[in-house]
Amino acid sequence: MARKLKDGKYRLYSRKKDEKTGKRRNLGTFETREAAEKHEREVQYFKRH
Repeated sequence: MARKLKDGKYRLYSRKKDEKTGKRRNLGTFETREAAEKHEREVQYFKRH
C-alpha cells in the first residue's frame, strides 16, 4: 500500500497491521508511485516463491 508523503515521495506500507504496535510496517520510500508499486509487486512475488 503506497501513500504519498508531504515531500512528494511515496512510502510503501505493509498490507497487514503489526499486532504489537497497531500500525503498518514501513517497507521503503520511493521517488515515484510507479517505483513504489513495482516494489510492492516484487515483495508479493517474493512472499509466494
